[in-house]
Amino acid sequence: MSVYMLAAVPMMFSLAAGDERSHVGNLYPFLRSYAEASPCSLSYLSRPWPDTEAWRAQGRAKMLELLSYSPEPVAPSEEVIETVHKQGYTRLRVRFLVTKDRSTEAFLLIPDGLTGPAPAVIAIHDHGGFYYFGKEKITETEDAPGILLKHIETAYGGRAFADELARRGYVVLVPDGFYFGSQRLDPGQLPEKFTAELQKHPQGSDAYIAAFNEMANRHEAIVAKTIFDSGATWPGILFQGDRASVDYLLSRPEVDGNRIGCVGLSIGGFRSAHLLGLDPRIACGVVAGWMTTYRSLLFDHLEWHTWMIYVPRQLAFLDLPDVASLNAPRPLMVINCNKDILFTLQGMGDAEHKLAEVYEKMGARDHFLCKYYDEPHSFKVPAQDDAIAWLDRWLK
Repeated sequence: MSVYMLAAVPMMFSLAAGDERSHVGNLYPFLRSYAEASPCSLSYLSRPWPDTEAWRAQGRAKMLELLSYSPEPVAPSEEVIETVHKQGYTRLRVRFLVTKDRSTEAFLLIPDGLTGPAPAVIAIHDHGGFYYFGKEKITETEDAPGILLKHIETAYGGRAFADELARRGYVVLVPDGFYFGSQRLDPGQLPEKFTAELQKHPQGSDAYIAAFNEMANRHEAIVAKTIFDSGATWPGILFQGDRASVDYLLSRPEVDGNRIGCVGLSIGGFRSAHLLGLDPRIACGVVAGWMTTYRSLLFDHLEWHTWMIYVPRQLAFLDLPDVASLNAPRPLMVINCNKDILFTLQGMGDAEHKLAEVYEKMGARDHFLCKYYDEPHSFKVPAQDDAIAWLDRWLK
């Protein structure tokens, strides 16, 4: 069971120093040496780049090539499925096209009393081994099942941060990512041997949702192999969907297209880092619980990670902090947790120092902030408040 599954329940343990299964890391030392020799040739720190825009364009082009998923663009579309009036804002449940043959659902939160185009945020949900829901994990919903409330308590300190952003004046879009929520696995298309446990429980019950999450977790490897064999990558599919969400957001008259931010935890932070780096329309980003160097994950920490993060050959050109820096000096905040067992403190620190050096080199050191919280993998209320203050500073 991965930590992405464990993230759905309280994590009551951490790895002691020297107890990081280092024996695993000794299995294939030639791979560690190979990774350590990777040049990251398109990093802003790899050599002088007299033309920053040319560097930016080259880095983004290489990432899009490696992500290997570029379906034909579609015009923004919208179907409003549900409208719910909340205190201080209205929540729409909408459906829009991601590609010509695939759509997603999202919550769109619109603050009351807008007198003109407002700043907007794309709020990106986590993984957490919790596939049955997507957008509902970071948005308040009526009659939420106990298993969902438990996840929100563990990962977010009980506060769904998308609604908090809306209450503070942001138009907020919360889309379902591929393989989650409205884009989740369809049990009706699977052989009965995979769905037998589901059939024991009433659909929508806590037991059913838990069984669904376990089934989807077991299928990640099969889906990943299918994606790779199709010529695509899982991150490519996720990131394309996030850029399509920007397209949709820009179609709304309530949104100021010059003031769009993004924020997410865990795989949501991973997606937020790439949305900021790859899409020049994003003015400010917050990455919670997913900023590290890839080298620091090798062997011992890859055990804890989802199939959704792998981009073959990337490290030869850009490490994760290099990708996030492709939009520098646009503001970026990184939120790390000292007790996060998904990453090493060394890996988080190395990524922080690399980003700080990029922003320093660009003469905008104050546009980058990294904070650490004495928590396991999470994005709880104090961190949320700091993130919102960061967004307020740059988008309001």
